[in-house]
Amino acid sequence: MARHAELGYNSFADHYGSAEILFGQFRESLPNGAYIVGATKWCVFRQTEVSRSVVEAAVRERMACMRTTTVDLLQFHWQDYSDKGYLTALQILQDLQNEGLISAVGLCNFDAMRTDEICAQLGPGFIVSNQAQFSLIDTRPLHGMADVCERHNLKLLTYGTLCGGFLADEWLDQPEPDLYSGALTPSQRKYLDMILKAWGNWTLFQELLVVLRGIGDRHGGLSISNIATRWVLDHPFVGAVIIGVRLGVSEHTDDNDRVFGFMLNEEDNRDIEAVQALSKGHQMITTIGDCGAEYR
Repeated sequence: MARHAELGYNSFADHYGSAEILFGQFRESLPNGAYIVGATKWCVFRQTEVSRSVVEAAVRERMACMRTTTVDLLQFHWQDYSDKGYLTALQILQDLQNEGLISAVGLCNFDAMRTDEICAQLGPGFIVSNQAQFSLIDTRPLHGMADVCERHNLKLLTYGTLCGGFLADEWLDQPEPDLYSGALTPSQRKYLDMILKAWGNWTLFQELLVVLRGIGDRHGGLSISNIATRWVLDHPFVGAVIIGVRLGVSEHTDDNDRVFGFMLNEEDNRDIEAVQALSKGHQMITTIGDCGAEYR
């Protein structure tokens, strides 16, 4: 983590396992004045009786793990839309923000309808972000969420941008992997399933990789991952991409840094759109549902 911070990657987002504890230990080891941001989550998966004590306890638990007096960004997920308790929980989070326990509040995997509802009810400026899946494969945020972001001045923090690493040079000219192979990570199985069943097929995916490779060559040898990431970042409703790493196992800090040195041009986007037009990507908003529907 120190190596990433030294290279300018000063925002870390995770809450699984011991991630909050590790981040807290890391931030505590930094010299005074070092700028580092920790984004975590509070996910409510089961029916919960929302109260001030329940919400505050969740926030303070994260503060303790991250060894901080203020949570930099708390991203809120609520599983059951039929239970409007999410509005009450967010109102309490707003109170806790006013009291200094939270710097910023975001959403996680909320759809466009509920994001719009939340922002309209709680007022401008409270919700700053929504963490959602967005990539060259999964373009669902273009169908509604983008308009909500513009209307309420919030940004998407996108994950799945590289589809678990499939949008990378190492998969160019490779045979279709076995979905149930032990060689794939759980993340890769998830995104491969989406590529093959919801978006298109492996042959079309290879055509997309060929196009991305050609665009990378036109821009001086940039990687397929660079092009895929830049495409997401070029959308004005995107605030940042969350690139997954396995510290000490799979890191691409130098390659990721190249994303900030170029912009896609009209020819690049036309070539990408030509492949996307052959896919079922535009149907995913109905076949899968809006952002986060696959988790509900």
